[in-house]
Amino acid sequence: MVTADDRMRADTAYRLACEGTAILWRGDFHNARRLLEAMGRRADRGRRREPSSPAEAFHLHRQAQSRRARTLSMLLVPVEPGYHIPLRRAPDVRLACTEAYGVAEGPLVIPLRELLGLIGAHEWRRKGVAVPALGGDPIHPHYGVFSPVRGEYVRLVAEAPLPARTSAFDIGTGTGVLAAVLARRGVRRVVATDQDPRALACARENLARLGAGRTDVLEADLFPPGRAALVVCNPPWVPARPATPLEHAVYDPGSRMLHGFLAGLTAHLEPGGEGWLILSDLAEHLGLRTRAELLEAFDRAGLEVAGRMDTRPVHPRAADVTDPLHAARAAEVTSLWRLVARWTP
Repeated sequence: MVTADDRMRADTAYRLACEGTAILWRGDFHNARRLLEAMGRRADRGRRREPSSPAEAFHLHRQAQSRRARTLSMLLVPVEPGYHIPLRRAPDVRLACTEAYGVAEGPLVIPLRELLGLIGAHEWRRKGVAVPALGGDPIHPHYGVFSPVRGEYVRLVAEAPLPARTSAFDIGTGTGVLAAVLARRGVRRVVATDQDPRALACARENLARLGAGRTDVLEADLFPPGRAALVVCNPPWVPARPATPLEHAVYDPGSRMLHGFLAGLTAHLEPGGEGWLILSDLAEHLGLRTRAELLEAFDRAGLEVAGRMDTRPVHPRAADVTDPLHAARAAEVTSLWRLVARWTP
């Protein structure tokens, strides 16, 4: 580790970081942010190998992301007890750090890149994300809980025909947004589950704020006890290994959650009930899963497709031609699969 201040040049900082030398910043906080941006531009200049397939493009992209994150995380800022940053023009990050790390126990150093992420997460939580399917009411994501910024999948749940309004399970609820939509649609009892303590606290807070009727939030690995007329699941869409806690909402090695949901669905459906699987076909366009494999998983679980609703992505990356995965993102379709049991156990 070396110490540095406003005199350090970006080329020097980037070289040190690439060599594995951490840089403890002692200068102006805003200058540290500018230095990090300059290091990021240098990281993005690297030559990229031309991929031979969509799957290789995905893996090369993930490797590049990992190298970039590792390099930029070498720029560190000191944090004193109470989450005070002893740098000129440093912001007050006490609340943002407490939300992410809990009560401060002593001095530490934090990668500036991570600290800026904490600040951004705190702003998301403070301002909330407006959800059109909730009439524009906001969902307030906690740090480490995936934000429902891609509203197209939420709209599918808001528009699909309900099999009944008696009961519903929301498996892997996250922020609680889908449970809130179901409650707003008049489902009389909604049980939302998750196994992440941050997600459980986040969902409880959001559902209470929204006045989501008779909604329970339970800690569970997938299903709660009993059966419901409707069981909804929006699992991670890409079968790959997550690199950060937040990525668990996007990447799922071996599609564990998807297969667990399908395998247990029949046993948790009431007669005549439906399971709603919200799933993007991005993995198919990346060569990580085929449509035939998905349909075979339905069949093995004793499930039939009663219907399907599709939507196209509207997020900016779908139109970004400079994105290494642009072809897959531009072709992506998100579907709500309405699944019914071939038999009732």
